[in-house]
Amino acid sequence: MLRAASSSYWGGGALGSYQAGVYEGLCEGGHKPDWVAGISIGAINAALIAGNPPEQRAERLRIFREKVSSGIQGQPFLPGEQARAWFNKASAALIASVGVPGFFTPRWPPALFYPPGAPEALSYYDTAALRGTLEVLVDFDRINAPETRLSVGAVNVRTGNFVYFDNLRDRIGPEHIMASGALPPGFPPVEIDGEHYWDGGLVSNTPLEYGLDQEPTKDLKVFQVDLFLARSPLPRTLVEAAEREKDIRYSSRTRLNTDTAIRLRNAKAAFRRLAEKLPPELRQDPDVAFLSKVSHENAVTIMQVIYRRKNYEGNAKDYEFSRQTMLEHWEAGRSDVKRAFRNRGWMEHARAEDGITVFDLTRDARD
Repeated sequence: MLRAASSSYWGGGALGSYQAGVYEGLCEGGHKPDWVAGISIGAINAALIAGNPPEQRAERLRIFREKVSSGIQGQPFLPGEQARAWFNKASAALIASVGVPGFFTPRWPPALFYPPGAPEALSYYDTAALRGTLEVLVDFDRINAPETRLSVGAVNVRTGNFVYFDNLRDRIGPEHIMASGALPPGFPPVEIDGEHYWDGGLVSNTPLEYGLDQEPTKDLKVFQVDLFLARSPLPRTLVEAAEREKDIRYSSRTRLNTDTAIRLRNAKAAFRRLAEKLPPELRQDPDVAFLSKVSHENAVTIMQVIYRRKNYEGNAKDYEFSRQTMLEHWEAGRSDVKRAFRNRGWMEHARAEDGITVFDLTRDARD
């Protein structure tokens, strides 16, 4: 079974073009996932994939990218990284002021002018435009058929519990995708069946754990696309410190979930070896039978594809929606996954002792 796990949060919004480029690279390599899962911008990309026929998916991802980057189509006046850094800062400042076409607009009057308890009092931006974009670019009847499994994560505002909306059990609409990307206080919570939801990245920005829990028996090949880098030099300024804090916050959960999955599978393998040493009378013990059942092992191969920031990108890289930057992100994702395919080890079906193998095929370019 082939899975694509797109991990992100709204703050990764402008970086979502990297995920789209990875998907195009997967298709060019002959790999089409049968299950896509994502959080925030990852949820939007996942909906664009699951909600369109295979031959139209890359095109719809490109249409979305072009729509949200249509507000800033210029380029830096001068060459060099310093000029590009100023261009990116100016682009991000403009986006923060006027919003993103087809995505979000500044709330007017501002939230402070609304009484407490009013829906408009809970966010700086209005995301009504995103609903319209999703309704045009995503076939929700196709999602709910379902031909491709779709899972998107969000957080219940009232209870604080993390939830996944899954088209195997839920009827998915635009509101579920919007809920997954409703990062406060920028975006308002989204109401679904009387409950209100915020961005799933508040709790976890990776759907890997959910995927492994949901499919404990069949062998899996997982593409995990991350937008924030775990490793980086020590920051030198306040701006770099803010960027580094964001990277750590949103990359740490990915490492934690992967490491936890490996430890759990090591424990399962240890129990299976122990069970084989037990005398026959103990193997019939109810506790042994239960542990034997939950310790069934499937082979899991994870390819991690991780975006590597450019030197001129700063703390605003996640909301810098210029056309130039979006094109670069797309091509970077496409290039990275094609480079990763040169290592064919991840495609081998040989089982590791612990049942899980992780390929971080961008590590050589990160340090």
